[in-house]
Amino acid sequence: MSEIPTLEHVLVATRGHVATVTLNRPEQRNPLSAGMLRDLVAAFRWCQGEDAVRVVVLTGAGDRAFSAGADLSSFEDRASEDTQHRERRVFIELFIVMTQLGKPIVGRINGHALAGGMGLAGSCDVLVAVDTATFATPEINVGVWPMMIQAILARNIPRKVLLEMLMLGERFTAIQMQSVGFVNRVVARELLDATVADIADKLAKKSPIVMRLGRDAFYQEQDMDFEPALDYLYGELLKVAMTEDAKEGVRAFFEKREPEFKGT
Repeated sequence: MSEIPTLEHVLVATRGHVATVTLNRPEQRNPLSAGMLRDLVAAFRWCQGEDAVRVVVLTGAGDRAFSAGADLSSFEDRASEDTQHRERRVFIELFIVMTQLGKPIVGRINGHALAGGMGLAGSCDVLVAVDTATFATPEINVGVWPMMIQAILARNIPRKVLLEMLMLGERFTAIQMQSVGFVNRVVARELLDATVADIADKLAKKSPIVMRLGRDAFYQEQDMDFEPALDYLYGELLKVAMTEDAKEGVRAFFEKREPEFKGT
């Protein structure tokens, strides 16, 4: 494993095959400033390039907020609107690298996930939220619309629920978000770490090559028409079937033992 990157706004740590990426500005509720976004991209790119990393946990430092979203002070920045707008393009780079990571991302939602923070949460594959967390897109309340996260949320939340969130800007509880399928599990704070670790460790035991092929296919297929999607998945199945891990999995099943996946 190469040296873990040292970043200004984000911490990266590893435990076995699991890397944890932490938004590390708790005193400011982990805002998605331009610097934070760039550090997140760097952290995920490092995780993507490390074969030893099979699962990424994304969380925020502290116990108040996962992320409160964009740094509103940027709207008062002396830089031109054009410059600020170009900086926001890092959101696109971040969401693309997360989608194309090839490895599962578990969101450890340790507190409120608001605005861009909710979009960041939605970019994870599995979400475990503390029961005191809330979720919202409050941009409309200050005369803004969450353009940069709408594509993420529209693929994770039912249409009418999302429109209510976007247009009213009100907060939803973790239980409410679980009921509409956005959050996978809601737990008491004292169970958060153990629950996340259990899920991450289980994911890390799966075949990394099949996980990559399957996860990539999931995100690639989601916007296809039905028949082209079937044809695409038919071809992807052959790639899975030809891996050594798939063959090992079948052998292990018939030999009544745990498979030993090597990622090939």
